[in-house]
Amino acid sequence: MELADLNPSALMRQTLLGVSRNTALRQVIEQAPVSRDVVKRFVAGDATADAVRVAGELVDTRRQVTIDYLGEDTTDPSQASATRDAYLELLSALSEAGLTQDGAAEVSLKLSALGQFLGRDGHAIALDNARQVCQAAANAGTTVTLDMEDHTTTDPTLAALAELRQDWPWVGVALQAYLHRTEQDCRDLAGEGSRVRLCKGAYKQPESVAYQDKEDVDKSYVRCLKILLQGEGYPMIATHDPRLVEIATVLADKEQREADSYEFQMLLGIRPDEQRRLAGAGAKMRVYLPYGEDWYGYLVRRMAERPANLTFFLRGLATKG
Repeated sequence: MELADLNPSALMRQTLLGVSRNTALRQVIEQAPVSRDVVKRFVAGDATADAVRVAGELVDTRRQVTIDYLGEDTTDPSQASATRDAYLELLSALSEAGLTQDGAAEVSLKLSALGQFLGRDGHAIALDNARQVCQAAANAGTTVTLDMEDHTTTDPTLAALAELRQDWPWVGVALQAYLHRTEQDCRDLAGEGSRVRLCKGAYKQPESVAYQDKEDVDKSYVRCLKILLQGEGYPMIATHDPRLVEIATVLADKEQREADSYEFQMLLGIRPDEQRRLAGAGAKMRVYLPYGEDWYGYLVRRMAERPANLTFFLRGLATKG
């Protein structure tokens, strides 16, 4: 596909995803004093204490949280261990703060951050680290959701999910509606006890495996949503799109879903008024709360998902610089 064939939104998305891999530009942005001030809207902070503090503030407003320690594509065994230990520390701190009761605060894991890409033993290393996090979550009285990354990790992630659920049936997983395969994955995971976070997808994927047009992605999202809401599992509806939120509400009512049998999810800093509205109306509303020093790739993908976020970031640079 030529760049001339892309609509402005798609071109912006491809450009931003390219920026996420530009090492020189990354260093400039990360070192800019103003960057961290702007990032505070989307990232809780660098340390465990920051994540616990922001989680407590959200829970006080009747919102729940799922917390992601930022980092991915780990190729160093010591870094994979450090990521595991960060989650163990986080879960202990959340429990001590009383935030894990009834799953008010859970954690989200990227298997690539836990060692998935560490050669032939990567799967076993990541799985062992994930097991330790799941046991810590169980001890704290909360749950774990596996994040999904680019399409090459889908099968390994689902394989890890199947293994983890043998001991912890409540382990959830994210599925990405822009992948052609996701409708079938939803059917496979719509059974009783299964927790599925349905999102659109934030990684650049080839046409052979993923829908490229926004309208096609939205249609796929609705098809997948119907499968999950008609199933016996627990759908986690991750979208900021007002139209999809309305469609989800209508479909849930049609399926006579109780308010506690599904939830909405949105990112920290995106549509906070809508988050509060949903929570205030009695819906379960969970906020995806990232923290940690490795915020650059996360932030750029958020801007690629919703280019309006780029306007916010640039405005912040202009007014604070």
